[in-house]
Amino acid sequence: MSIRYLHAMIRTDKPEESHAFYTEGLGLIQTRRMDSEKGQFSLIYYATEQGAPEVELTHNWSDRTYTGGDQFGHLAFEVDNIYQVCEKLQSMGVTILRPPRDGHMAFVKDPNGISIELLQKDGSLESAEPWVSMENTGSW
Repeated sequence: MSIRYLHAMIRTDKPEESHAFYTEGLGLIQTRRMDSEKGQFSLIYYATEQGAPEVELTHNWSDRTYTGGDQFGHLAFEVDNIYQVCEKLQSMGVTILRPPRDGHMAFVKDPNGISIELLQKDGSLESAEPWVSMENTGSW
């Protein structure tokens, strides 16, 4: 049996904020988009590169809001420099749930309340301020 991971779907009522988070904050590319007038929804896909597993954002055009972001576990991304990514996200107002104080792992929250795990590529960086002294602000 062969299996291939395709995407994870997140419902959003904040498509513009989500777009900025995934493209500007994490550096993903928008791989495709489908807007359904009949169904009143948009499907927007992001990935690290064309052909890679995707994050699918589903935006229903109704006034419905979503508050259960923690019902989804998390998405995980490998990054070249965890400190730089966290600094950039923090400057965008993104909540850092678990700072990268060990130079290896951090958790952030996207605009929909979804936890995003960031892992340092090739192991860990040396511990660095201000991340080392930051207290854990989440439940990790």
